[in-house]
Parts: sequence; C-alpha cells; structure tokens
Amino acid sequence: MTQYLKCVITEHNPSNKPIDKSVIWLHGLGASGHDFEPVVPELGLNKDMAVRFIFPHAPNIPVTINGGMVMPAWYDILEMSLERKVDVKQIETSAAAIKDLIQREIESGVNSENIVIAGFSQGGAIAYQVALTYPQRLAGLMALSTYLAVDDASKYTAINKDIPIKIDHGTQDPVVPVLLGQRANDTLTKQGYNIEFSTYPMAHQVCLPQIKAIGKWLNKVL
Repeated sequence: MTQYLKCVITEHNPSNKPIDKSVIWLHGLGASGHDFEPVVPELGLNKDMAVRFIFPHAPNIPVTINGGMVMPAWYDILEMSLERKVDVKQIETSAAAIKDLIQREIESGVNSENIVIAGFSQGGAIAYQVALTYPQRLAGLMALSTYLAVDDASKYTAINKDIPIKIDHGTQDPVVPVLLGQRANDTLTKQGYNIEFSTYPMAHQVCLPQIKAIGKWLNKVL
C-alpha cells in the first residue's frame, strides 16, 4: 500500500462542482505545507473553476549546510556555491513521492492534463524533476525562486516537452541567486521548452504582483 506524504489540502470551488483540476505545490527548505496555503484566496481564480490545492509536507532529514540539523527538506544541500552539489538520490526519492500524489489525484478523477506541479526554492527543484520526467501529459510547471538541480535531459519525457513552464525569481534573492533561475530558463529554452520567465524586485519570497500573475497563469493553463 502506498505511503503518501502528509499534505495540507484546500479547494477553490465557488460553484460546488466536482473537482477536476489540481495544483501540487511544494514548499521550500525548513517550511511546511502550510506555507503557501494563504496564497490560494489571493490568486483571483475564475469562479467556475473547481481546483484542489495539495501542499505536501517534506520529510524531516539532516541538512549538511545547516550543520546537520534535522528539518523539513526535500533533499540534502551539501554546499551553497552556484555549482551547488545536491543529493540526487534523495531528489529522485522525493520526486517519486510527488508522482504518487499525482497518481492519487488521477485515481480521484482528475485528468493528468489538468494537474499543475509547482514549487518554491528547494520544492521547485523537485517540481522540475517531477514535471520534466513524468510519463503522462501535465497542465504545467511553476518554478519559483529555484534552480534546475538535476539537468539530465536523457530522462525527460517527450510528452511534456511543450507544457507551459512559468519561472519566477527575485532580483535581490540572497539564497538562490537570480542567475540560477536565468540559467534554468536558458537551459530549458535551448532544449525547446516553452518558458515564461519573470523577475520581481524582491528577495527569497513571493510578492503580491507575482501572486496575481500566478493566478492569471493558472486560469490560462487550467
């Protein structure tokens, strides 16, 4: 029996229709599934949409850059340089756990083409890994203030080669420099992916104009 990650689940469904769309949104290092829960009412989603938001909690693991302290993390971060080394095996394990959540949504009646994968910071690295390697068509990928931790095009699936990808980054981000967001954009654009890249004058966070833009993007791709 599949052991699913614990999740915070909230719905946008003003018309009380059967849920037919889902957004799986991953938090950053040391946070929780509650992190982006307050964002949902601010998105300005269409009133006729029936969307389930799933915010999974990362497992608690030791994190090397924080002196081995145990905290919610999708994978171990071994260093903070621009060429930062990461725990690829743990990234793949976390990606598999998110793919289990996608399958659960499909089994609940949501078509995979109506599922968006989103992630902030460390969660965004997992979102890349999930969406680019997923074997069924997805609605889109949203990568916020993050980077492409595992660039292995040999594992990317053709079926998601043209899904909408939204990359957002803060120009004043001291944690994940905007250069890393730009690098992911450049790498995937060269591989033929459909990228919408935006920057905001902010640090390692989200801001209200960005949240409104995210809502418009979700209205479009869903």
